[in-house]
Amino acid sequence: MLITTRGSKGRWVLPKGNIHTGMPPHLSAAREAQEEAGALGAVSPVALGSYRYRKRQGSGASLMVDVEVFPLALTEELDTWKEQGERERRWFPLGEAADAVDEPDLRELIRSFASAEFQSAVRRSRLPLAVTQTTGISAMFAWFQRLLPRTGNFFELFEAHAATVLSAAEATARLLEGSAEPEQHVREIIEREHDADEITREVLQTVRRTFLTPFDRGAITSLIGALDDTVDEMQAAAQAIDLYQVTSFAPQMRDMGALAVDAARVTAEAIPLLRDVARNGQRLHELTERLVRIEGHADAIHSAGLRQALEAHGSTDTLRFVIEREIYKHLERIVDAFEDVADEIDGIVIDHA
Repeated sequence: MLITTRGSKGRWVLPKGNIHTGMPPHLSAAREAQEEAGALGAVSPVALGSYRYRKRQGSGASLMVDVEVFPLALTEELDTWKEQGERERRWFPLGEAADAVDEPDLRELIRSFASAEFQSAVRRSRLPLAVTQTTGISAMFAWFQRLLPRTGNFFELFEAHAATVLSAAEATARLLEGSAEPEQHVREIIEREHDADEITREVLQTVRRTFLTPFDRGAITSLIGALDDTVDEMQAAAQAIDLYQVTSFAPQMRDMGALAVDAARVTAEAIPLLRDVARNGQRLHELTERLVRIEGHADAIHSAGLRQALEAHGSTDTLRFVIEREIYKHLERIVDAFEDVADEIDGIVIDHA
């Protein structure tokens, strides 16, 4: 049994919700099944498995949520229930239910409920969940990857990393807007950095085990390293903001956050063009030139912001000036790292276009 999410664009999901205070997880799951789907029955206290997905918070942050799934043996299907008018309820065969949901881990978990599929499902390997969620690469990609072990999946990994960097940059910009619940934006940035690290490790492992690579091995490792530096600097900026409990930001800081988003978007446009460098060489040069211009603009904003902070706080509130200078330093390093990405892309274009 699946239900739809609320809203005009509802998608198929399992009944789920937060754990109720003082209630074991499996009983909380049973209550959600009753309230959202009108399903009553005996619920097992042992989870069938779990999956992760990103949930948009009221603050705008998109955070990872872990969901434990408990099997429930239906004894009664209610004709009326609490959220009847807000959702659609439908029974599916296991295979169709798996195809109907969006989350790759949940898809496999549903299929694994059939005993014949269980062992193969738990042994199945694939890209990290964060990669598939960010880029739309399905779990079938892992199967395809195994058919081509000698050429690797570098382009897909580069694109997944660029998409992760863009998500982190958007979270950084939201943090610098001084919106409510800044800890959620900090948490998202840290999660995105961890996702990027997983992709980077996969690239480095693939370089070692791949016979044929699309570019020089040094170019591959340098490019993924430069990409990873961008999100590392975003995490450093977020951690400094969290450490010093900064809640209001100068306009120049917000402008630098916006430039980081712009640079991440340019990078996300450039990376897929590496699939055909010869044909896309001119466009890649245009995009890398734009990244260099963004970095130059960020330098000017950085200098103006530091000057303003010194004039406002240098002689009256030295601690605040030191804190703001620290944040400016991290924000400048974010955009500097994107210039390094541009240099790596230019090097590939020069060698292969």
